[in-house]
Amino acid sequence: MKKTVFIKNAVILTASSLLLRFAGIIFKVWLASFIGSEGIGLYQLIFSVYVLASTFATTGISTAVTRLVTEELALGQRKGTLKILRRAIELSLIIAFASIAIIFLGADFIASKFLGDLRASAALKILPFSLPFMAVSSCLRGYFFARRKATPSALAQLTEQAVRILIVVLLIKKFIKRGLAVCCAVVMAGDIISEALGFAVLVLIFLADRKNLTALNGRKKPPFPIVKHILRISVPITSGRYLNSGLRTIENILVPKNLSKYALTGKKALSQFGMIKGMALPILFFPSAILNSVSTLLIPEMSEASALGRHGLVKSACENILKLTAVVSFICSAVFLVLGQEIGFLIYKDADVGFLLKALSPIVPFMYLDSISDGILKGLDQQAFTFRTAISDSVLRIALILAILPLKGLAGFLGIMYFSNLFTCLLNVGRLIKVSRAKFLFAKDFLLPLAIAFTVTFTAKSLLLHLQIPSLLVYIITVCFICVFAYFSLLFVFGIITKDDIKNVIK
Repeated sequence: MKKTVFIKNAVILTASSLLLRFAGIIFKVWLASFIGSEGIGLYQLIFSVYVLASTFATTGISTAVTRLVTEELALGQRKGTLKILRRAIELSLIIAFASIAIIFLGADFIASKFLGDLRASAALKILPFSLPFMAVSSCLRGYFFARRKATPSALAQLTEQAVRILIVVLLIKKFIKRGLAVCCAVVMAGDIISEALGFAVLVLIFLADRKNLTALNGRKKPPFPIVKHILRISVPITSGRYLNSGLRTIENILVPKNLSKYALTGKKALSQFGMIKGMALPILFFPSAILNSVSTLLIPEMSEASALGRHGLVKSACENILKLTAVVSFICSAVFLVLGQEIGFLIYKDADVGFLLKALSPIVPFMYLDSISDGILKGLDQQAFTFRTAISDSVLRIALILAILPLKGLAGFLGIMYFSNLFTCLLNVGRLIKVSRAKFLFAKDFLLPLAIAFTVTFTAKSLLLHLQIPSLLVYIITVCFICVFAYFSLLFVFGIITKDDIKNVIK
């Protein structure tokens, strides 16, 4: 029964994540056609402040809710579960309202002194008012994941994305002539309304769901001070994410400024920044939807297995998930390397985006492995380690940006991204292997599938070059289908993936 629920939740989260990412990419393409890559760059600067503010009010507390509610559902009773959720919401709202005051009152200062662009001021005054809705929604999502229910979160996110896109599409045409500052403010207004409606969806589902908690029967109260334990879990995660987001915000501010010192105008530098962060990276991360869904769902499963001392299950799960992530990431990396130019031109009608996709394709495995390792480590109470890793990475990135970008420009920034992703991947994966005691056959589990992935992609493209395929979209789909089919067929032929492996992944 539990296995069936996990698979169902994974399918729901994966499907919703793919749909959300696809809609997000289409939306970015549409938005870029109106405001250009410079506008996308300005939006990404504003959005980095948005991420910084939202991280402190949501990230760590949501994970704490998932872990503590999971434990209380297994050993406690209804009153304790609701008390944990109530305390988490109170903490999140306190932080959210403090963030509103800081950002709203300091919008002009932040825009001029930190972002270096006064056009961001109007949007900065609007964006923090979505934080209370986001804070409560984050706690409720943590609760539903502990309840092994992925549908409420997926439904709320789909509602948010649909409303966000609808509002911006309806309004931005009316305000486009007023400049990029007003356009970015319109996008942020859409975020507030969408977050409010997503919050309403979660609250309504929660009110119906809490009635089902009456059947729980266990200890009469949690055997721990709730706020203290929420903070114990959330502070390292939130501090890491908050400091990391703060450092990434500083990084996002420094990148255009330092790119502009390398024989480029400031406008061109902001455009390059927008193409990397707002256009190329969302496409590179698009295929990782299933992995991120599994990572999110594994937090309560890993927490429960670790609490019950089921170390063999933790070891087996880590081995299978890391192997699955590597296998998926290798073929994605190879496809982006071979078809990066075509994909970039198809989606954005921009050869520069295609170049960036191709240039960044080799780091896809590191990005995917790092992302899923980070999620699993938090489920194993290793949030302090991920905190140190994130901070070290951000400090190194900022130092390298200041030293290298004025001398090497865009090529230097791409090199920094290579170093950063390799650095964090090796640390997080290494820590996960050590904690879980997972074991791998390096040549069979990693080197051979990597070689197969690049062999089949280059072969498929070479063969199709001799065919007259009139449509670029049909060409890309054909190459992808042949590559994926040949790749996984060869993995079975060479015994890299077996039926037992698939059963183990499901388990």
